[in-house]
Amino acid sequence: MLKVMLDFTRTMLLFPAHWVVWVGLLFAANFAAPLFFITLPEGQVVLAAFMAAATAQMAIFARLGFVRLLGAAHFFWIPLVFWLWARLEAAAPQSALRYWVVAVIAMNSLSLLIDVMDVLRFARGEREPVLVLKPTGKG
Repeated sequence: MLKVMLDFTRTMLLFPAHWVVWVGLLFAANFAAPLFFITLPEGQVVLAAFMAAATAQMAIFARLGFVRLLGAAHFFWIPLVFWLWARLEAAAPQSALRYWVVAVIAMNSLSLLIDVMDVLRFARGEREPVLVLKPTGKG
């Protein structure tokens, strides 16, 4: 599994810089930031949704490579976004929690729009890997 994760990351880093930054921001919002709120339900649920999506992506990547179907793994974010929206009023105005929840809702919603387009393109026949990791020559 570690090799799959490393190959996934190395492949993703082949994307243009703006996509790498975008994925980095999603990672920060959905994996790193929840650790600051881990004692709260929001932190726990966001982290769990991220881990579930990441596990699904690694399974797809291991089987098919870096294909447009990878976006389907973010289906865990659909209920997450609605749940966070419903919880938003529980967060104090101008609190770090509220700013983070709003950021996760906005970023994950935009990511889901991109993912839907990618999955539709996959369903319409664009099934070749978007990126292919070149061998490093190391065993």
